Amino acid sequence: MPHPTAVICLPTYNERDNLPLMVQAVHAVVPELHILVIDDNSPDGTGQLADEIAAKDPRVFVMHREKKQGLGRAYVAGFKWALQRDYELVFEMDCDFSHRPEHLPEFLARAETCDVVLGSRYIPGGSTQDWGWKRRFISKGGNTYARAILGLPFKDLTGGFKCFHRKVLQTLPLDQILSNGYVFQVELTYRSLLLGFRIGEVPIQFPDRTRGESKMSGSIFTEAMKNVLKLRLAKGRLKSERQDTP
Repeated sequence: MPHPTAVICLPTYNERDNLPLMVQAVHAVVPELHILVIDDNSPDGTGQLADEIAAKDPRVFVMHREKKQGLGRAYVAGFKWALQRDYELVFEMDCDFSHRPEHLPEFLARAETCDVVLGSRYIPGGSTQDWGWKRRFISKGGNTYARAILGLPFKDLTGGFKCFHRKVLQTLPLDQILSNGYVFQVELTYRSLLLGFRIGEVPIQFPDRTRGESKMSGSIFTEAMKNVLKLRLAKGRLKSERQDTP
């Protein structure tokens, strides 16, 4: 079944081992998908390797950023790049194989009736794998906290495997996003719902990364707690904030 032109925004920082495998895995599932690698000047040479892959594969593009500026800023840069082109669907996806390419067809199917599609670990059919009790507690606790404070019905607010229709990113005020760490995902969903977009979830299996190092830190968790409260207090303003990009 044909689907709208789509691109995956794939931030990288020291993902040299994962990147070629991820590109291969994505195209094994959906050959037509484009991939934008957004590299934050990785010391391990991920950016240079991405250039080599892109030189051989016209479906792969590379954005080089001068330094590590956070996951949220990387995605915003990728969104703007995609909006300058003719993509109808824009994905967020990690390069560490916690987000499994096998789920991409499910996202594409759900996007036919939803403006935003969230990959959910916490609905029937979804799961986490190889996680310790502490990580499970923090993840579920963070989701419960965000749902309670913001009044959102979705089960997985902190996940970063997502798909947006073009019109959503055209409307969201990307330069006014408050968050940069993992709460960035919560903020995008919250703002999208306040602006009236249809949001759906698809179940995903979420294994722990097998290569490289996790980007989670204490400062990111602290930012999440504070910014969820800021979002709730700013609800009235956020409902009216939008941009109308041609």
